[in-house]
Amino acid sequence: MGNTVDFDTDREQQLRWLEGLRTEHRDLDIAINHLMTSRHHDNMRIQRLKRRKLKLKDAIHKLESELIPDLDA
Repeated sequence: MGNTVDFDTDREQQLRWLEGLRTEHRDLDIAINHLMTSRHHDNMRIQRLKRRKLKLKDAIHKLESELIPDLDA
């Protein structure tokens, strides 16, 4: 029974982490769009933010796949 509680706690932590990643991804999207529409946008900064956003997207997909139960099991 102790393992079930640990599993639930781990899952809850992963879900909170996932929500944080999604929020940061969304915030970066807003920041990138703002920088691209401003008159004095910094291409280097935009590229760094886009790379960070892509890394976040990869982390989100990885975490989501870990949270989905294995159908073969």
